[in-house]
Amino acid sequence: MVHLDAGLPPEVYPLAWLVGTWRGEGTVAYQGIEPARILSEVAITNDAGPYLTYRATTWHLGPLSDSPTAHDDGPHPAQPDPLPAASRPSPPPDPPWHTESGYWRIPPGQADETGAPRTAPPFEVEVLIADPSGYVTVYLGEADGPRITLASDLVARTANGAEVAAARRLYGLVEGDLLWAWDVAAFGHPLASYLAARLTRQLTQ
Repeated sequence: MVHLDAGLPPEVYPLAWLVGTWRGEGTVAYQGIEPARILSEVAITNDAGPYLTYRATTWHLGPLSDSPTAHDDGPHPAQPDPLPAASRPSPPPDPPWHTESGYWRIPPGQADETGAPRTAPPFEVEVLIADPSGYVTVYLGEADGPRITLASDLVARTANGAEVAAARRLYGLVEGDLLWAWDVAAFGHPLASYLAARLTRQLTQ
């Protein structure tokens, strides 16, 4: 089910299904990073402006070998989670392993093939995400219903920031859950899978 907040500005209607707080488990692995289980929380909000604010927090839950459900070929975070939302673990008390924040928007002035203002998907999307390890990524992509694909258009970093050269992301709504996949090209390695998680919308208190 797609949730639509009647108070959202019309400029962000194509992204309305993202709004809320999402939490769930997944995996992280990359060249030089030991495969591990993670708990991620993504909060997407709107403050009445023509954009969405975004914050993601990830906690490290230990190596995959410590997971009772790990298999020889690794876990499959995109598969349905057997735990109901109420049984999911709360974020552990340890400091987060990773955080990031930014903004999402639908750029104005989009037109269809006839030149008329676009009223149906796909819509162009612009996303800016800042990482505390010293780099900012500008993503361009497309929102086609409850599915968003993004690819980095620009990565800017400080003199000693993380050596990230490119990235790609996918967000999709599947059976009411948010699936998140994140690929990176970093530290001289080619673009490859980095993080994948399946997140459940958290009920407001």
